[in-house]
Amino acid sequence: MTEINDQDKPAIADLIELKVEPKFIKHGTTEERDQYVFSYRVTITNNNRTSVKLKSRFWVVTDGNGKVNEVKGKGVVGQQPVIAPGESYSYTSGAIFPTPLGFMQGHYELQDIEFDCPLQVDIPAFRLAKEDVLH
Repeated sequence: MTEINDQDKPAIADLIELKVEPKFIKHGTTEERDQYVFSYRVTITNNNRTSVKLKSRFWVVTDGNGKVNEVKGKGVVGQQPVIAPGESYSYTSGAIFPTPLGFMQGHYELQDIEFDCPLQVDIPAFRLAKEDVLH
């Protein structure tokens, strides 16, 4: 097994590509109760030469009033997938906000299988908004 040093970890993490597609879900949203339902589809692409395992997630969720919640847990949607080199893994999840606008950001903790080292991959902030909200 080849050794990996700490200065190489960011370069490896940079080879993980994330794509997030948020969507407002009209069905299930009840504005009278301040419940706005959103889904988001995440695609994680491994552009490394080695497989990685998605171990955990950490989200910072901010609603339109500025209220912040943190969500963390093992894997995503009940799974800890191994993503082979050149492969992608996609999943869909959701969030309910008390406002028609919100933001999410965070990071994934992955494990490089060959080097047996942890990697953190940041999830840039993305917006979840009802169609008629312009903020």
